[in-house]
Amino acid sequence: MSRTLTLPLWLGVIVVILALWAALDRLLLPSMRWVLRRRVNRVLEEINTRLKIEIPAFKLTKRAVLIDRLLYDPEVQEAADAFARAGDMPRSVVMERVAVYAREIVPSFNAYAYFRIGYSLARNVARLLYRVRLGYSDEEGLAKIPPKSTVVFLINHRSNMDYVLVGYLAAEKAALSYAVGEWARIWPLQQLVRAMGAYFVRRNSRDALYRKVLERWVTMATEAGVTQAVFPEGGLSKDGCLRPPKVGILDYMIRSFDPAGERDIVFVPVGINYDRTLEDRTLLAERDPEAPRPGALATAWKTLGFVLHNLALMASNRWHRLGYACVNFGAPVSLKAYAAERGLDPRRLDRETRFARVTELAEHLMHSIARVIPAVPVSLAARAFVCDSARTWSELELKAEVLGEMRELEARGAHVYVPRKDQDYAIDVGLRMLTLRHLVLDSGGLFTPVPAELPVLEYYANSIAHLFESRGEGGTR
Repeated sequence: MSRTLTLPLWLGVIVVILALWAALDRLLLPSMRWVLRRRVNRVLEEINTRLKIEIPAFKLTKRAVLIDRLLYDPEVQEAADAFARAGDMPRSVVMERVAVYAREIVPSFNAYAYFRIGYSLARNVARLLYRVRLGYSDEEGLAKIPPKSTVVFLINHRSNMDYVLVGYLAAEKAALSYAVGEWARIWPLQQLVRAMGAYFVRRNSRDALYRKVLERWVTMATEAGVTQAVFPEGGLSKDGCLRPPKVGILDYMIRSFDPAGERDIVFVPVGINYDRTLEDRTLLAERDPEAPRPGALATAWKTLGFVLHNLALMASNRWHRLGYACVNFGAPVSLKAYAAERGLDPRRLDRETRFARVTELAEHLMHSIARVIPAVPVSLAARAFVCDSARTWSELELKAEVLGEMRELEARGAHVYVPRKDQDYAIDVGLRMLTLRHLVLDSGGLFTPVPAELPVLEYYANSIAHLFESRGEGGTR
């Protein structure tokens, strides 16, 4: 005996959707997870055989687990209790606040995203915009870093391209974890940045509870051997000169460091320089607090104009990219060796004394960074014009002046990047970039700096000014 069962159309649609969802959940999703996990594992196996600094297990731990570890860290719990008592707040409310901070800070590193998507994107963007060059790398020193060490790349901050450039050139050495400002917390960039292993930092936050959560995350990552990349200046240089170091992140890294322990912290100084930075005029404008600030629409319009102009140059085969971008990796600095020489044990110092000693370390490391910043063609040519801004130069006079700068820097032990190992070509490249940007006028073979553009020329000359002023061990200024 059979009966016909009649269902309303809406109920039939719901039944079909539920059946499809059940099939997806029970059959397709597990298979997809298995395929993705298998591909990620293959990437990890391949990468760990190639990398000079292996990816630690901590970095591969699930994000939810890391968030829980941070939430229930004894020092975070103690700070939450103190915050609740001081503000007469329920502890549950304070812990919700801590959870927000933890979710904001903790990354979700994905090896496939880092080495397949991020690396490819970084390489293509960097090569599209610049002639990317690795000028110098202390491979012998890098090879001697003990396997269990926590490696920290310390980088001078010239441009937001620094993240892309160093990530691309360091990909053969390590998977870097950056401290990234709030500028990157926009969709979908935020998700990509997290997948690349970066963690977000609220610059200049005065919230003691937030600072404690951030401190514990940095300490946990450092103690677990996560390779990190830090900009000790804390922000972009607005005049081209090196800025004094900020010691917050550095203090978090070393305050629980045991000089007699198994794990060393090794700092690798990284020097970056560009023939042109994308933000040069914007950074110079920020130096004047009374200067009018363009709105978001004006900024977007200006950016679009810049992009269209360069696309037009590409289409007419007159585009020279943005010149050279050069990166140097200097001699590693062992914290164990540094501490042994100076009798430093951060764990036994009070806050003020420790902060003073960390400041000394930061200045020492900034000197190491300063020594490996490369002199690139535009910075060398710009310096000649800035040193005698009222002079009109012939091409021969200018080349003689820049050649003198190169010899002086080489005598001081600085790193001069000479493209094609041809000094004459290097000077031609620098001069061509300055004339194409109308920073220097070319009047029948006689070259004169444009008076209104002297601040821009000074910005590029300042990137290597410390190399001429350094003495002995290499102070910045």
